[in-house]
Amino acid sequence: MITLAEGLRLPTNGLDYAILAVYFAVVLGIGFAARRSVRTSLDFFLSGRSLPAWVTGLAFVAANLGATEILGMAATGAQYGVAVVHWYWIGAIPAMVFLGLVMMPFYYRSKVRSVPEFLLQRFDRSAHLLSSVLFAFAAVLIAGVNLYALSIVVEALLGWPQWVAIVVAGLFVLAYITIGGLSSAIYNEVLQFFVILAALIPLAVLGLKRVGGWGGLTHALTDAHGPDFLTAWGGTGIGEANPLGANWLTIVLGLGFVLSFGYWTTNFAEVQRALSAKNLSAARRTPLIAAFPKMFIVFLVMIPGLVAAVLVPKIGAPGGLQYNDAIPYLMQELLPNGVLGLAVTGLLAAFMAGMAANVSSFNTVFTYDIWAKYVKTGRPDAYYLRFGRLITAIGVLASIGTAFIASSFSNIMGYLQTLFSFFNVPMFVVFIIGMFWKRASMKSGVWGLLAGTTAAMVNYFWIYKQGVISIPTDQGANFVSAIVGFVAGAVVMVLVTLFTAPKPSAELAGLVYGTTAPGLAEPPAEGDDAWYRKPALLGWGAVVLAALCYLPYSL
Repeated sequence: MITLAEGLRLPTNGLDYAILAVYFAVVLGIGFAARRSVRTSLDFFLSGRSLPAWVTGLAFVAANLGATEILGMAATGAQYGVAVVHWYWIGAIPAMVFLGLVMMPFYYRSKVRSVPEFLLQRFDRSAHLLSSVLFAFAAVLIAGVNLYALSIVVEALLGWPQWVAIVVAGLFVLAYITIGGLSSAIYNEVLQFFVILAALIPLAVLGLKRVGGWGGLTHALTDAHGPDFLTAWGGTGIGEANPLGANWLTIVLGLGFVLSFGYWTTNFAEVQRALSAKNLSAARRTPLIAAFPKMFIVFLVMIPGLVAAVLVPKIGAPGGLQYNDAIPYLMQELLPNGVLGLAVTGLLAAFMAGMAANVSSFNTVFTYDIWAKYVKTGRPDAYYLRFGRLITAIGVLASIGTAFIASSFSNIMGYLQTLFSFFNVPMFVVFIIGMFWKRASMKSGVWGLLAGTTAAMVNYFWIYKQGVISIPTDQGANFVSAIVGFVAGAVVMVLVTLFTAPKPSAELAGLVYGTTAPGLAEPPAEGDDAWYRKPALLGWGAVVLAALCYLPYSL
């Protein structure tokens, strides 16, 4: 649970509130401006597939800049040190590149409007319905995390009652998504991306100045926590003890492959931004463009966490400041009025971006994949547009309810990683096997989903929570649950495939690697053949750069 110290209050004044008011006015203004372009359900749910790559790329990374990124990753830096970089350089960049280079052509060319709809085309209706229900449920849970985090922070920092913070934030997200659809959410996310940067950069710079620069920071942390605290891989040998509770194998397989690829390649909150791009080239470049700011954002959340570990020597101790207090504490101690208002606005922007991403993906999946396919089929497009706005309101209300589920977990990062191991990892194994193994049968999809989800839950709630096997931390347990879910889903898919009929080859064209559906070839748009827009160059450039980033923290 996010709990901030009782005495942690920000000295806000009229200037800070004025900045907040201007921001909220701009957010609603963008929603009303986007409304003019919403004429069909495709406009509402996928922006009419008309947005340029730089817009969808920034929205892609902003959609991920929610509660977990700002508070959770700074807290992880304060608690585990430089090991937080794993969530970025091995836990995000390779998967984002794989999405852009390999998976987006399948998503975009098949003209699917959601991730579960791809499973309908590749497998059958049972796999589609199960994945739709699981995804919609997960989206509401994750949106609730952002609302809950926002309410606790705002209550502690600004003095607003928790329920007021929840209702105000929920209503603003509801307003601009309902009014302007995905276009409104995406353009607001682009704005929120820059607001978040404007909030985090002063914290990192002023924090370093307070502790005597990078040299003073590293000296103080080495004295307090030892040299491994400032290395990415120190203490991660198999059998060695470290605060993260994970060794290099579980980091590489559990986080770097299973959790990472499961999240970035199947989480519709991000994929939806790429599907709204104006053409295939722009869709492929969306996660590749996002990879570059993503790999450097770690410094803006890690440095405040490390600074807080120095300024608050007993951070995390009972009765004192908790790790989740790192960002709010530095805001209170370092920022003058005006800049403080911008920082508070940045926090609110981060929470609303995370919530909006999940609510907008929830309304698309529920409308297209559940309601239109199984409840009210064959209705006019205007009906689904109206229903989409209605289910958006229901999704926000449901998120308010699920916000309090997060209170039963020790930290939001652990909670989110748990959800990803339950829902995203099983979907990823079904996708990856179905996409690369032509023989995978129609029925293997639904059974792979069931087996992966069940196995991950059994590992977490029984094997880990009941102490059947000792795992040092929640994070370590999540890595193991992800691996267990992936292996179980893969094994069951293979076994079911051996005893059930495959899908006819003619129906797999364009859905399995190495096959191409007639009529789906798309000539490059004018300018997309420029060397600096080549997806392969962007993708491999991001992977190499992320690997080079490790060097200073691996020696």
